[in-house]
Amino acid sequence: MVQIRSQEWVRHARHLRLDTLVRLRWLAIAGQAVAVAGVRFGLGFELPFGFCFIAIAASAWLNLLLRIQYPASHRFSDNAATLVLAFDVLQLAALLYLTGGLQNPFAMLFLAPVLISAAALTPERTLGLGLLAVGCATILVIAHRPLPWFPDRSLDLPFLYVTGIWTAILLGTAFTGVYAWRVAEEARQLAQALAATELVLAREQHLSQLDGLAAAAAHELGTPLATIALVAKEMDHALPQDGPVAEDLKLLREQVERCRTILTKLTSMGDDGSGFLQTISLHHFVEELVAPQRSLGVDIDVVHEGRGPEPMGRRNPGVVYSLSNILDNAVDFAAETVTITARWTPDEVSLEIRDDGPGFAPDVLLRVGEPYVTTRAAVDRSDDSEEGGGLGLGLFIAKTLIERSGAELTFGNALPPASGAVTRIVWPRHAFERGAAISPQGS
Repeated sequence: MVQIRSQEWVRHARHLRLDTLVRLRWLAIAGQAVAVAGVRFGLGFELPFGFCFIAIAASAWLNLLLRIQYPASHRFSDNAATLVLAFDVLQLAALLYLTGGLQNPFAMLFLAPVLISAAALTPERTLGLGLLAVGCATILVIAHRPLPWFPDRSLDLPFLYVTGIWTAILLGTAFTGVYAWRVAEEARQLAQALAATELVLAREQHLSQLDGLAAAAAHELGTPLATIALVAKEMDHALPQDGPVAEDLKLLREQVERCRTILTKLTSMGDDGSGFLQTISLHHFVEELVAPQRSLGVDIDVVHEGRGPEPMGRRNPGVVYSLSNILDNAVDFAAETVTITARWTPDEVSLEIRDDGPGFAPDVLLRVGEPYVTTRAAVDRSDDSEEGGGLGLGLFIAKTLIERSGAELTFGNALPPASGAVTRIVWPRHAFERGAAISPQGS
């Protein structure tokens, strides 16, 4: 099943921005060029100047290529960023090989690419770059050109001292890598938590604004519904009971009563009366949801699968309303059958509502559950009597209220060759049964 999980508040911001990395690399290129030119022309030390500048030019050429190929706002994939940083390690190793190996004090710059990786990439990729840097340092211990020095003197540091530098690079790579990753990870987690909080607050604000609209709608719709009920009753008395429209009138009166029931639920969702918060078994809870839908011409199959005793929960009016809304959608879009599967284990309780209709459109599936994202566009509106469509608030309200109860809500489509939408609600069992022990048993 293809799913969009409700807990996916934000994407991980690990990808390196091209402009940031290119600027850092220009800084490194400028520093390398100044260091090589200063040693050669400022101090007058002999060194393979041409080969050094070839290595520096290779890095500059890669920077120019990246600038030409991608816009400044481009973000590297993990693979691309790893390759660029690996190139920096190898380029630095080539420069150090030409200028004394680990005897060169700039050998500590091996830490820079590892530090950048730790702050922006995954620990596995940082470990790979760290091993590459340590491997290059190991080779430079025994293979390198002489350190540039005065022509009439030579500087050959003791092997023990060089080994100490290698150890410092090893320990520095490990420590700074772990430290930078930990600090960056905490910053990412804080940013994600703040983003998630802002999203929840925005959704709660939408919902609180709708509370007043729901009460106003219930009040305004009461009068036209009463008029429709009165006209239907008078027509029922005036027309013969076995006439061609008798069944239609009966259905019309039933639907008016159903509308009244829905409006009553809307205006009483904030009440805490015991009549709405009584203990109920999962089996009876599902039957309560299904009962109003059985006369709408769609087969509704209910399946119960469980391990251990059946869970008992308290009837939450918000959850009842939300699940009724989801079931309404499934019935509206189903071709023939809607299947409700209730499962429970010692740890969790779940409901799965599956229909055999067209399923969610791909563009809708990415945003389903957000306000003003409607699924009604998928319905064939060839009937001129059906004008317009939903505002997409039903699933938004349902999603918010269900998540308030401690559940996790996912929307998806059935995998081919099957078709249809699949909605799954999962509660931790303790959240579903919260308060049941202190409430009188009921059915």
